[in-house]
Amino acid sequence: MNKKQDYINYGELTLLDSISNFKKDLSKKTIKNYIKNKMVKVNDKVINNSSQMVHDGDKIEITYTKKIIPEYKLDILYEDDYLIIIDKPSGLLSIGNDKEKEITAYRMVSEYVKKNSFNKYIFVVHRLDQDTSGILMFCKNQKIRDKMQDNWNTMVKKRGYIAIIDGVLKGSGTYHSFLLEDRNQFVYSSKNNQGKEAITHYQVIKNKGNYSLVQVFIDTGRRNQIRVHFSEHGYPLVGDKKYRCKTNPIKRLCLHANILEFIHPVSKKLIHVKSNMPNEFKRII
Repeated sequence: MNKKQDYINYGELTLLDSISNFKKDLSKKTIKNYIKNKMVKVNDKVINNSSQMVHDGDKIEITYTKKIIPEYKLDILYEDDYLIIIDKPSGLLSIGNDKEKEITAYRMVSEYVKKNSFNKYIFVVHRLDQDTSGILMFCKNQKIRDKMQDNWNTMVKKRGYIAIIDGVLKGSGTYHSFLLEDRNQFVYSSKNNQGKEAITHYQVIKNKGNYSLVQVFIDTGRRNQIRVHFSEHGYPLVGDKKYRCKTNPIKRLCLHANILEFIHPVSKKLIHVKSNMPNEFKRII
């Protein structure tokens, strides 16, 4: 059943400002998506222009019937005939799952490659958690993908992340444990070295208030590895409710894949890819 909400506009305003005044719980970005997806009517006529002027006495109707599609920009950090590496935003899935198959980094990159090259397909090399942003690699050739995956530990020389943790940590160190995962996909370190080995190196860059900015390098790419290691040592990542962080000042997980250094599978050259720290991190640190 459709959910509808209507009201009478007062004054001379843009449609965006009118709805924003009426629905103060909605961000302007969300309202723009409602309008863009033809969920808003003015005097029973669908309007999909946020800048459309509405007048005193106009009837505005919002119909909540369609899925709101977030707008994500495809930011390409590196591309050649064999590889494409993007800067994945937080909140975007790397690949589809049971709940979402369309709004993914894989789909965005696939559509881009089909329009801009002779390749018809792309292939997943590795993944980032949905809430983690940063460097994500795809291959344009299945054989290259297989080569990268089969030789990942020898071809990848550096894999770095920038993180903001809850707590004041100093200096540098290494976390080393063996990880297990329960039926709810909660990852934890075992007490008897059972599970998959996980090694996380860190260097504290800056402390501010009760937060610490940390550069992290991993020797192993286990699920939730960085999040688990810091949480278990009393320094959960900011915004990481799953692993017991109680603060979330910028409404996202403060983990960003910022460095990837690898041997190119064809040219054999050392490729260094870097992604800048997200601007929203600077609000905290």
